[in-house]
Amino acid sequence: MSRFSPSRTYLTAAAVALGLAVFSGWCALTWRPALIPGFLFVLSAALVLALAFRPNIEIHETHFRVGRRRIGWDQVRRVDRTGWMSPLVLYLTLADGGKVRIIYPGDVDSCGRLLKVIQQNSTEALIDGVPYRQIWGPPVQAATPVRPVAPGPRYRLLTPEDEAEVERLYQKLKTAGHLDPDK
Repeated sequence: MSRFSPSRTYLTAAAVALGLAVFSGWCALTWRPALIPGFLFVLSAALVLALAFRPNIEIHETHFRVGRRRIGWDQVRRVDRTGWMSPLVLYLTLADGGKVRIIYPGDVDSCGRLLKVIQQNSTEALIDGVPYRQIWGPPVQAATPVRPVAPGPRYRLLTPEDEAEVERLYQKLKTAGHLDPDK
């Protein structure tokens, strides 16, 4: 199982927006038009806080979970991206005809990894209108037990004379504790 949690950057951005809203409110005491940016900062902080408290997305072998909602990989029939990559916004169409909007507020790398995982595991889906097989090839079936592979041939790296010299030096080091001839 892997878990994708919202980025902490959104909490920092919300705190900055709230701080600027307070500053704008203080400025509005003497200059009324400062209420406009103050209101916009409060609105921005609310939006960013809503993103920061989105539920985690858990990826399992047979399904994924967004908050309390469980969606089986075999139920996903279509994965459509929007132009948003961070936060990642996806639209999923399910086998029963239902539509699900996935919003994941993570950093760009996490969003890319989540998108790839969802696309790779949705083996029966159209991905942005293209069949799964055209993008990823035929789906991999459950792993069959692998027989142990016999080790390959061992190649000699040293000649027999060099091996004897290494063995002699090793024995000397082992008994004396050092290789210096002076000691």
